[in-house]
Amino acid sequence: MNIFLSYILLGLSLAAPIGPINAAQMDRGIRSGFMHAWLIGVGAVVADGVYMLIVYIGVVQFLETPIVKAFLWLFGCFVLIYTGIESMIKAGTVNLAYTRKKEPLIKSFFSGFFMSISNPLTILFWLGIYGSVLAKTATTSNSAELIIYSAAIFIGLLLWDITMAGVSSSFRNFLTSRLLVMISFFSGLSLIGFGFYFGIQAYQLLF
Repeated sequence: MNIFLSYILLGLSLAAPIGPINAAQMDRGIRSGFMHAWLIGVGAVVADGVYMLIVYIGVVQFLETPIVKAFLWLFGCFVLIYTGIESMIKAGTVNLAYTRKKEPLIKSFFSGFFMSISNPLTILFWLGIYGSVLAKTATTSNSAELIIYSAAIFIGLLLWDITMAGVSSSFRNFLTSRLLVMISFFSGLSLIGFGFYFGIQAYQLLF
């Protein structure tokens, strides 16, 4: 049980660092409420699962080729800048009265999924963290235990997702309209900043 809990803690620590997903969750939670913020995180967790599976079955060499890396950087650049601009444009529409947005919930899910799946840092992250966990655990555990420990990492990721969604959506109740607009605006700005960083990485790889 102690080992299982330690893997849940690992999942929490993997999700906690501030990045594009957390910024997007904060923005969406303020603008649209808990479910939209939560589904951005769920989409990101599904993308994490894809990369965990890739690491598990060993299809790593393909992702490490320069052309694939460059494509992922460019795709990530586009997704983040587009999402950031959309967030900044909609920042002025935030108000304290909770109104259910017309934006479909599935759009929030796919925003999180594409933001995470197109992020080469996610690939490197899972190669480094999950790859090393897998290598270490495989020497002392069987396949069933590997699946249980991987599930524990997922539980940690989902717990952080629920926490972020709860915090961001509850901000609506404690902040003034002006502060809500500012937070939403700067969340969008940070996403654009991450997008430009991805674009620079793609440029350096190609040229």
